Amino acid sequence: MSLAPCLMVQGTSSGVGKSLLTAALCRLFRRAGHRVAPFKSQNMSLNAAVTKCGGEIGRAQAAQAAAAGIEPTVDMNPILLKPEADDRSQVVVRGHATASARWAEYGRMTPALWPLVAESLARLRAAHDVVIIEGAGSPAEINLAWDIANMRVAALADAPVLLVGDIDRGGVFAALIGTLALLAPDDRARVAGLIVNRVRGERAVLDPGLELLTARTGVPVVGVVPHLGHGLVPEEDSLALDVARAPDDACLDVAVVRLPRIANFDDVEPLAAEPGVAVRFVTRPADIELADIVIVPGSKSTIADLAWLHARGLAAAIVRAAQEGRVVLGLCGGYQILGDRLEDPHGVEGGGAADGLALLPGATTFAPRKTTVRVRARVTGAGILADAAGASVWGYEIHAGVTLAAHGAPALTIVERGGLPADASDGAVVGSVVGSYVHGLLTAGPVRRALLRAAARRRGVPADARWGEAETADRYDRLADLVGAALDLEAIGRLVGRPLAAVAS
Repeated sequence: MSLAPCLMVQGTSSGVGKSLLTAALCRLFRRAGHRVAPFKSQNMSLNAAVTKCGGEIGRAQAAQAAAAGIEPTVDMNPILLKPEADDRSQVVVRGHATASARWAEYGRMTPALWPLVAESLARLRAAHDVVIIEGAGSPAEINLAWDIANMRVAALADAPVLLVGDIDRGGVFAALIGTLALLAPDDRARVAGLIVNRVRGERAVLDPGLELLTARTGVPVVGVVPHLGHGLVPEEDSLALDVARAPDDACLDVAVVRLPRIANFDDVEPLAAEPGVAVRFVTRPADIELADIVIVPGSKSTIADLAWLHARGLAAAIVRAAQEGRVVLGLCGGYQILGDRLEDPHGVEGGGAADGLALLPGATTFAPRKTTVRVRARVTGAGILADAAGASVWGYEIHAGVTLAAHGAPALTIVERGGLPADASDGAVVGSVVGSYVHGLLTAGPVRRALLRAAARRRGVPADARWGEAETADRYDRLADLVGAALDLEAIGRLVGRPLAAVAS
């Protein structure tokens, strides 16, 4: 059986836009009539998604699959590393957590993991016309004795490589030339095109440098992509959290607590797309005092992050916000933190126990077996969610804790779990405080509208009639339009023998 050709997107570092460009290429190849799939052998991220079979993969690969118009599978991201501390990560292999390892320990695991990477890629190549591979970090990490995410994957797939540099952070010419200079000759020969990403202003200003870049390296520039802002694809890298989403006409302020081990922070992106809503990731109590809505997001190390909240004075600020009737929302680990008690008797997150903020009823016990499942739910309409009563929510759960609440109104009723009918309660609502395990809660327009209206009433500002109407269904077409106009699509198509041309959405 012949295997599909592959094209690989690598970068001069993390956070240069590899995930975004891979998603754009997936949609562009799909528009051209090709069956396309994304692939990233090893991803390090605390933003995760759940496949139809209940496997856990990087959120970026799920987004890229959506851009390709297909269901995500564990083959698209066979290895996911979820940092638990500065020197240790949970190792998720083909969708299931298998170990907690320090970096050296993980290095010793890679010989056994490499065959799984090769098998996953082979299955994707057998089922599709082209596979777009995303690298991790930089291919020029000369301190590493092993690499199962960049040039070794390119060699396995015999894939031409597009090397991406980010001009917005400065030094893009040095980054591209330096990366090429550090590569082994065989690896350097695989780099077939350069892309300069996140350009602000006129391209003509760059032209002399681009000509010298090609003259110096012998590699053509196949794209100069403008700065596209935020929201076209879910963010994966926490580097993106340094940028506030604050429109000039903002009338409501949303403060998202930037926990040390923040997870699935893209949950809040639908709020950032709402008119008149500013979204900030904060680490100081003073920033919470100004907020109309306070969000405690997911965490990979919940008890440790709870201790950090107390040490920073943020825990008291969150409690004050709730006491003053401001909207407080806890998602997944944030929901656990807002509860009464957290206990880790099995050492799932390192052991220990702590009192929660007691804003919601419920005691959480961490269990060795992680819950990873897609769900469909209905909003109960309790408390400040009354305006959203009966609304449907599609999302997924990723958590190790089990939370039991002896009283209080649930936020959601789970009506489908893992594709099977269900009838279970999720989360809790007390006054202006809401908690839920369901990632995707804020993708439901009625839920966003209910929370924003509640915040507007308290502030005494009029509600915006457009709240809750923003949809993201066409985000990948808009992304493909913008990126496609900036790339030499004909040249990129020739690299893999698959015709590629801009097709307007």
